[in-house]
Amino acid sequence: MRRFYFLFTILALLCTLSMAQEKKTKPKLISTFPANVNRPKLIVGLVVDQMRWDYLYRYYSRYSNGGFKRLINEGFSAENTFIPYTPTYTACGHASIYTGSVPAINGIIGNDWYDPQSKRGVYCAEDTSVTTVGSNTKAGLMSPKNMLTTTITDELRLATNFKSKVIGISLKDRGSILPAGHSANAAYWYDGQTGDWITSSYYMKKLPAWLEDYNKIKLANKFFDKNWNTLYPIETYTQSTADNVRYEGKARGEETPTFPHPLKLYAGKNYEMIKSTPYGNTITLDFAKLAILSEDLGQGSATDFLAVSCSATDYVGHQYGPNSIEIEDTYLRLDKDLEEFFNYLDTKVGKGNYLFFLSADHGVAHAPTFMEDNKLPGGLYSDSKVIKTLNTLIEEKYNVKKAIVTSKNSQFYFDHDAVKAANADFTAIKNLAIETLKKEDEVFDAVDLNNLANETIPEQIKKAITYGYNAKRSGDIYYLLKSNYFDGGKTGTTHGSWNPYDAHIPCVFMGWNVKPGKTNKTYYMTDIAATLAAMLHIQMPSGCVGAPITELTHQ
Repeated sequence: MRRFYFLFTILALLCTLSMAQEKKTKPKLISTFPANVNRPKLIVGLVVDQMRWDYLYRYYSRYSNGGFKRLINEGFSAENTFIPYTPTYTACGHASIYTGSVPAINGIIGNDWYDPQSKRGVYCAEDTSVTTVGSNTKAGLMSPKNMLTTTITDELRLATNFKSKVIGISLKDRGSILPAGHSANAAYWYDGQTGDWITSSYYMKKLPAWLEDYNKIKLANKFFDKNWNTLYPIETYTQSTADNVRYEGKARGEETPTFPHPLKLYAGKNYEMIKSTPYGNTITLDFAKLAILSEDLGQGSATDFLAVSCSATDYVGHQYGPNSIEIEDTYLRLDKDLEEFFNYLDTKVGKGNYLFFLSADHGVAHAPTFMEDNKLPGGLYSDSKVIKTLNTLIEEKYNVKKAIVTSKNSQFYFDHDAVKAANADFTAIKNLAIETLKKEDEVFDAVDLNNLANETIPEQIKKAITYGYNAKRSGDIYYLLKSNYFDGGKTGTTHGSWNPYDAHIPCVFMGWNVKPGKTNKTYYMTDIAATLAAMLHIQMPSGCVGAPITELTHQ
């Protein structure tokens, strides 16, 4: 018995010593993560519609220290950021920036497209199940339902269990709705018929009181009274061509497309016209400040997100072209507006407490007549003329009437039912159309979208077409025009191609956790959402194909 107790005592002592030794030698686990995930109080995303990358530097010497210069010098710029898909349009750009995805996945393949099932055109943000809130027009019959994936703004809401506030603001409905995402607290856009900021019943039943009061001011009228003259003496606009050239479009009521533009013509009558002046950007950013103040953005326990799009740059650019005095003046005025906006954020939210990023939905081509005047490649193409020719050839050879229903986003849509009813060979019809298209002087190439893998075109262009192709919404044939050719009129310009003038966009971050710097590594529009997700420690959007800008996230 004594021996048993002795052995028990020895075992107990050995166990105690062993535990003591283990306790002494076992490494102490130290958490490398803070108790709370560090995030900014507010994120502000600014998409400048139709802003070519080179505008950051083209007018740099004329920018103030507090606007674009501050953004470039205090921020981090991914200088070589491109749109990875084609066509490059407004809705696609806004959706892809915020989803981190491409049209093939998020479904926004253009501002509008043709739906073969319903045999009608579809607008990217249309929704007849909702009603307009804020006016008695149909401008509010909109929602994000056509966008098939989540956005970074949706993911922020999910990550904070919907404590984060998300608001979208733009003159254009699509520039507000798509960035704000599916779960936004609000998206507001401008109704050109009434001069009011409105929304839809998708978000709310009634405008907030602060917005109802703001709409009573009819701020557009005050800017119309100013007319539009150049900010500085017109002879100092040396980065632009002359004020009156043949490629500039005249505004309604004007005799020539020259300064000063008589905006008083529109006061109280045509509120839509404010969009085609730099004051449209001023109104947008002023409204953004009011939203920050009225909704206490950046003042809560969770990170809020304000998605803003300045659309006036697009309207001005389409009408006058990127080498016009009008576009130079628009960017010089936007620079001033940005300076005021940054100062407001510094005061209201606090410098270092907000994360700001700037990008664009697309760039723009020089006007074809401008290119012609300077002996550069470029010209016009008639889409409708080619469709008429193709339909005649197809009917003569295959007995199919109006085989091509329409053309949208550089794509031809065929009437599959008519082809089937005629018992015609659809592959042969497409081949005829493609070969005929290739003979057009303005056409660079044409491809069968259902046989894209076997097409002999440069891989970069093939990838861009693939990323822009959605099986349920895209057409049957995609045609590529030569550099700086497009379907349009003799004045103004447009965008939509894979070329760098349309696809090379700015991408600059500034503020919270951002150190000044730049990278010339190639990045893509889709990387913006992925970068935000990495910085915020939240999930990427559901269709995200982008990757974080590591030079920024590893700072």
